[in-house]
Amino acid sequence: MRICIYGAGAIGGYLGVEFMRAGADVSLIARGAHLAAMRQNGLKLLIGDEERVVRPRCTDDPRELGEQDFIIISLKAHSITGVIEQMKPLLGPQTRIVTAVNGIPYWYFYKHGGRLEGSTLESIDRGGRQWRELGPERAIGCVVYPATEIEAPGVIRHVYGNNFPLGEPSGEITSDITSLSELFTAAGMKAPVLERIRDEIWLKLWGNVCFNPISALTHATLDVICTDPATRALSKAIMLESQAIAESLGVKFRVDVERRIEGARKVGAHKTSMLQDLERGRPVEIDPLITVVQEMGRMTGIATPALDAVLALVAQRSRIAGLYDGAAVADAKSLAVA
Repeated sequence: MRICIYGAGAIGGYLGVEFMRAGADVSLIARGAHLAAMRQNGLKLLIGDEERVVRPRCTDDPRELGEQDFIIISLKAHSITGVIEQMKPLLGPQTRIVTAVNGIPYWYFYKHGGRLEGSTLESIDRGGRQWRELGPERAIGCVVYPATEIEAPGVIRHVYGNNFPLGEPSGEITSDITSLSELFTAAGMKAPVLERIRDEIWLKLWGNVCFNPISALTHATLDVICTDPATRALSKAIMLESQAIAESLGVKFRVDVERRIEGARKVGAHKTSMLQDLERGRPVEIDPLITVVQEMGRMTGIATPALDAVLALVAQRSRIAGLYDGAAVADAKSLAVA
């Protein structure tokens, strides 16, 4: 089984180390100082007081690697379209693409079974390029729950978690997804195979869609957002709008809004990924987490006034910082004041 991790940053590097330690044939795509450090010193994973070091096959040129059995995309979702051409030498007739990304993936409406079957999402897949050129039939869904960070070039620190739920868009239990789950398990991680992977995608997105932009706008950590009455109420309003959209598309939530907010509060003084990106001057992941929910609201005819207002503000804030060039624009009509 040949596996390429495309985007060997914090999550991709974590997977790379653990897969290699389990004996898998793994290649990593990286760039810049991180790639140089891996080539010179290997890739180091810090888990508590333990150091795990491997010397992976790594490159910034996928043409060196040839066709793969699995490509695990662990880039920020808004970066995927920009690397489609570079990814093509990795694709063989049977290659599967595992979308280990935040937010709604490009294949969402593939084998969905609803009235929007086969629809593409312009906010995350402009012109449908991912759908056409990568192919939804290759996709395997993956929800990323662990928290990791690049401590220094070539050095990944594991913060918490090891759960990577997997699922075929169709809900089938195929030999491909079973093999992939077994690899995660052999590498010491959890990878339950779910028949309803979209439910799990929305469960994680449910928090990201509100906590990420509110934190980027206020610089508040999760515990503050979830205990301050005003930001907690705003979070709940956005979550209820998102829930209505998801449920109209057949999604089932296994917890209610209050429990989901309480779960975030218990994480404590944690900075969301969007706030961290803003502080560190990295492109902000707005479209896969927020704009796409607005787009799905328009597709289903469900209004999203709270989400629209927060999206307009965080998009403007990120543009001013030079960290977002998307086209997220809240519906002016929905923001109109009588």
